[in-house]
Amino acid sequence: METSKSALRSSPASSRKAAQQQEVRCAVRFPLKLPVVLSIDKEEIAALTRNVSASGVAFEMNSSVQSGLLIHFSLRMPGAVLGTPHDVLVHCRGRVVRCSKNQSNYLAAATIDEYQFAEQ
Repeated sequence: METSKSALRSSPASSRKAAQQQEVRCAVRFPLKLPVVLSIDKEEIAALTRNVSASGVAFEMNSSVQSGLLIHFSLRMPGAVLGTPHDVLVHCRGRVVRCSKNQSNYLAAATIDEYQFAEQ
């Protein structure tokens, strides 16, 4: 049985699907586990970062948060990661983009829309 070369090529639909599944990152992620308190309206939720970049952060927490919520939090970034002689406190404002549950806790991802380095 003979197969033509055109039959072996992927169809445009399958090529588009593969391209849509490819994840695009615009900032380097640092795998940091830092304690953080999320302020959402008047509620505070303790969390632990899983990774941090200039544009977003992933958290582990014990409770669920809703996508679209505005959040405020502060991170004490290690100087070794930033290339500074001391740790740096960073105040961040962003929004939750997704939240899911794994076996033991919730995983949430948020954008960092604004950040400000605190005076040291």
